[in-house]
Amino acid sequence: MGQGRIVMGLLFYPRGGSAYVVRYLSPALARAGWPVSLAAGSLGRAGEETHTPTFFDGLDVHSLDFTGAVRAFEAGGDAIAAPQPMQPSYEDRAGVPDVLLASVPPELAEHLSAAWEPVLRAAGAEHAEIFHLHHLTPQLDAVHQCWPHVPLVVHLHGTELKLIEAIEERVALASALGETLATMPEAAATVIKNARGLDAAQVDMLHATRWASWRHGEYWAAKLKHQAMLSDHLITVSPQNRDVAISMFGVEPDHVTALPNGVDLERFRPRPRTPGARRATFRRALVEDPQGWTESGGPGTLAYTEADLDRLLGVDDDATVLLFVGRFLGFKRVPALVRAFAHARRQFTRPGALVIWGGHPGEWEGEHPVAVAEEVGADGIYFTGWRGHEDLPSGLAACDALVVPSVEDPYPQVPLEAMAVGLPVVACASGGLLSMVNLDLARPTGWLVPPDDLDALAEALTTVVNNPVETRERGAHALAHARAELSWDGLVPRFAAVYAQAIEHRRRRGANQAERADS
Repeated sequence: MGQGRIVMGLLFYPRGGSAYVVRYLSPALARAGWPVSLAAGSLGRAGEETHTPTFFDGLDVHSLDFTGAVRAFEAGGDAIAAPQPMQPSYEDRAGVPDVLLASVPPELAEHLSAAWEPVLRAAGAEHAEIFHLHHLTPQLDAVHQCWPHVPLVVHLHGTELKLIEAIEERVALASALGETLATMPEAAATVIKNARGLDAAQVDMLHATRWASWRHGEYWAAKLKHQAMLSDHLITVSPQNRDVAISMFGVEPDHVTALPNGVDLERFRPRPRTPGARRATFRRALVEDPQGWTESGGPGTLAYTEADLDRLLGVDDDATVLLFVGRFLGFKRVPALVRAFAHARRQFTRPGALVIWGGHPGEWEGEHPVAVAEEVGADGIYFTGWRGHEDLPSGLAACDALVVPSVEDPYPQVPLEAMAVGLPVVACASGGLLSMVNLDLARPTGWLVPPDDLDALAEALTTVVNNPVETRERGAHALAHARAELSWDGLVPRFAAVYAQAIEHRRRRGANQAERADS
C-alpha cells in the first residue's frame, strides 16, 4: 500500500490531542508501508512528557527545542522572537511564553517559519513523497517556500478553526463599535463605558477579551485561510468540522475529508477488576503521588488519605465512579460538571463519585474547578491533577463512565479511549462528540445531553449512578463499537486514499501551471 516517505509536522510540543494522534498514527502508517519522519516542537529535558524525543520514543523524530525561548521569556524577553522561537498558541492566556497567535506582530511571521526549514530538512523533506502537517501553523509557510512541488495534506484538529471563529467574532464586535482589532487595545476602556446596542454575549466578550492579545487577528486569520487554500487536501476530525472548513476557507467539498481519530486497542482495553485493583490505582493518583492543585498552589497541594479512598469507592468497593479527563479550558465546561454533579448527588440511591483527572498545572480559563467544588461542597469530588498518558488506561479501567461536558469540542481523543476500555460516555450533543456517541440508537454507547444544560447533565449522571446494569450495557456497546471502528490500523487505508488524492491534485496543479507557462 505504501508509496514513499511521509514527513509529518507538528508545531507544538507534546501536550494536546494532536500529539497523541501523531504518536499512534505514525507507527500504523509505517506498518502499512508508509515510513514516517516527524518534525515537532519540544520543551524540557529527556524523560519529561513535553520532551519530543521522549514522548515520541521509537519514531524518527527531529525537533525544534523551545527551552531556550522559555528561558528568554523568564528573563523578561519575548519567546516568539527568540532564535528558536516558541510556538504561538490558539489560546489566550496571561503570563505564558506561548502567547496567542493573534498577538504576534506580522513582521515575526517569516522568523517563525524560517526556524522550521532546517528541522524539516533534517526530517527528510528533500525526499518526501508527501507532507502531512498538523494544524495551520508557520510550518506550512516553510513547506510552501522550500518544497512547493511536494503534495501537502493539512490535518485540522479543530482548534485552529475555533481561533479563526474567535477572531472573526471580535472583528465584528470591534466594527460594531467603530473600531478595529488594531485600535481596540487603546479604545477598549472608553468603548466599554459608552457601549450601546450590544446583546448579552457581545457585552460579555467586550469585557472578557484581553484586546491587546488580538491586535493582529485580522492578519493571522487571513494567513491561516490562505495556508488552507494552498494545501492539496484537508483532513478534519469530524463531519461538523468538515462543514466549517468548507465554508470558512471556500474550498471545494472534494478537497476536504473527515477522518476520525483512532485508538491504540492494545493499550486501551478492558481490564479485570480484581479485588483492590482500582483502590491501588486511586491510591497512587490521590494519596501516594498527588498532583491536584488549587488557584494559589502548585501540583500536590491537593492530597487525599485512605479515608478519602473509602468515601470514593464505597464500603464494598461498589461505588460508581464518574471520570472527567482533560485540561481546564473554557469550552471543556469543568465548572459546569462540578455543579451538575453537586446537584445530581442529592438524587443518588447508590454510592457515586466524580474524579477530575487533569488540569495542566497553572492553566485554567474562567472559574477554577477546585474553587467551584469548594463553593458547592467537595463531597464526592476528587482532583488527581495532571497525569501522564501512561497512567490513563488504568485510570479509565478504574472508573465506570466518562463524562465530557465540553461544548463544541472539535474531536476529543479521550472518549474514544474510554469506549475502547468499555466505558459509556456522557457527553454534550455538540461538536465532534456527535460523531462519537450513540451513532447506532439501537445500541447506545452513552448518553447525549443538550449543551450547557446543567439539569439534563445532572439527570444523566444520576441515571449512570443509579442504574449500573444499564451503564454496563452501554459500556459493552461502546467496547464493541471501538473494536469494530476505531483501530488506527483500520483507519490507515482511508489516510492512504487522502494521500492519493493529494498527490493527484498536486500533479494536476503542476500540469496546469506548466500549460499556463507555455501559453
